[in-house]
Order: sequence, then C-alpha cells, then structure tokens
Amino acid sequence: MPAFDISAIVLVGITLFAAFVNGALGYGFSSLTVPVALVFYTNRILNPALVLIEVFINLYVLFINKASVPAIWKRVYPILIGLLPGIALGSYLLASVHPGWIKFVTYSVLLPLILVQAAGMRRPIQSERIIGLPFGMGLGFLYSVTTVSGPPLAILFNNQGLVKREFRAGLGLIRVAESSLTAIVYYHLGLFSAESQSIFVMIIPGVLVGIPLGAYLIRRLDPETFRRICMSFDAWVVGFGLSRVLIDLKLMVSPWAYSVMVLAIVIDSYLLYVFFTKWRPAALRSGVVTGDGDGGGEPPATPAGGKRGTMPVRDP
Repeated sequence: MPAFDISAIVLVGITLFAAFVNGALGYGFSSLTVPVALVFYTNRILNPALVLIEVFINLYVLFINKASVPAIWKRVYPILIGLLPGIALGSYLLASVHPGWIKFVTYSVLLPLILVQAAGMRRPIQSERIIGLPFGMGLGFLYSVTTVSGPPLAILFNNQGLVKREFRAGLGLIRVAESSLTAIVYYHLGLFSAESQSIFVMIIPGVLVGIPLGAYLIRRLDPETFRRICMSFDAWVVGFGLSRVLIDLKLMVSPWAYSVMVLAIVIDSYLLYVFFTKWRPAALRSGVVTGDGDGGGEPPATPAGGKRGTMPVRDP
C-alpha cells in the first residue's frame, strides 16, 4: 500500500466527494477531482489513473441510460468520429510537454468553461453535423490532456435542448468512447507508470462508496442547487490552481498572481447571486427545471410545431 501523506489524503478525499457528486448528478468526477489533484500531482501521473476509473464510471452511466441511445446516436456520431485525432494529438503532447505548461493549459481552459456553465449561456446551433467533427476533435484533445470533457459537452447538449435521459445517454456514449480510446493511446505511449497505478489503487474504494451513496442521497437534495454549489467550488479551486501555476512558471509573481483567483471568485459569486435571487426562483415558479450542468435536465416545453430536441434561446 502507498504511504498516505497529505497529498494522498487530499486525493482520497476529493475523489470520494467527486464520486458522490457523480452518483448524485451523473457527472462531475474528473471536473471536481482534477483541479484539486493537480495541486499535488502532474497530469502525466494523474490522468492515466483517472482515465481507467472513468472507463468504468462511463460504462455504468451508459448502461443505465441505454434505452435512449437509439434516439441520440445519429446526433453524436460526428463527435465520436472526431475524437480519435484529437486524443492522439493531446496524448502525444501530454507525454512530451513540460508538466507545468500542461497544468497551465488545463486550468486556463477549465475556468472559462465553468463560468460559462454557471452563467447558463445558451445559443442553439442549427447545423449539428457540421460542427460535430471539429467539436469532437477539440473534445478529444481536451480530454486526453485534462481528462475533463463534461463542461463543453454540457454547454453543447444544453444548447441543443436534449431531454434528461437523452442528455445522459449522449454523455455516456461519448465519454465511454473517449475514455476507452484515451486509455489505449496512453498504454501505447507508456504513460501507465507505477505512480499512476498507485493513485488508481488509492481512489478505487472512494469511487465504489461515493457513487451509490450519491445516487441514494440526491433523492433528499435539490439537484439544481447542489449542482450549482459544486460548480462554484470547482471555479474557486480552478482559480487557485491557475494562480499557483502562474507563480510556478514565473509568469506572474506572488501576491499578484492570486488576483486571478480573486477575479474568478468575484465573477462566480455574482453568478451565484443571480442564480439564487433571479433565475432559480423564476424557474421554480414556472415549473421549469434546467440542466446547465453535465447531468442535464428537462428543457422547457417544445413550442407548437417545434422540433423535438431544440429549445428557445434564453438569456441568463
């Protein structure tokens, strides 16, 4: 068994919490784990362990939503085709680029994506197939470098108004493909080191406990409020991580680097205020439950004569 120093304790704690959230909402394992774990580990060591875990988590999500796969398959297959070249390029860079710069890219991409989710921005795209291939390439690249793909998938799927089960089936289908392909490419690049295997062993128990516990307890919690609080936690941690890596790479000096974290907290706090004082009460009064997070939700009723799977633009 590996020695349990402070980094191991934090890793076990955050993966248990992330597994709980994933069990409750159907998403969030990597997007919660990665920002915290990167404070102690590099992507090159952390990613292979998380990818193996996610293969099984995503298979579970896909299995429980398998009935909706036929309805969503044609809408996501262009994304699936685009995954492989993006994964190949991202995995190669992960194996060859300095770990500090990989951390910088990870945090820099995650922070705006989380804030866009928190703002509830939606701009439906009419030509899904046209954007599917380039979106899949970008998604594969992002996932292979960071193991996070939930935020861009959530933004796309919510933009397109997928109902809850189709949302989760599409999410499961794409993430099974990306995690499996990434694991294969990592193996061929020799990224499954002894350190990665040690991390995998440490986090397995928390995943096995957290997912069923979250699935049970979410029945007693409001999913939207719980999801939004988790998103704020994510934004604040990513802001801290980005500030730290700016110092490590000597791009900014302390304490000025922490202005990035402060800015992220200020923006998220404003969005949180809007959520609890304006948008959330309005949604409850109208009976609309949304899914701005990865877990999805039921979109507003389809307008008369409208196409299923689309929704009107709603300004946050």
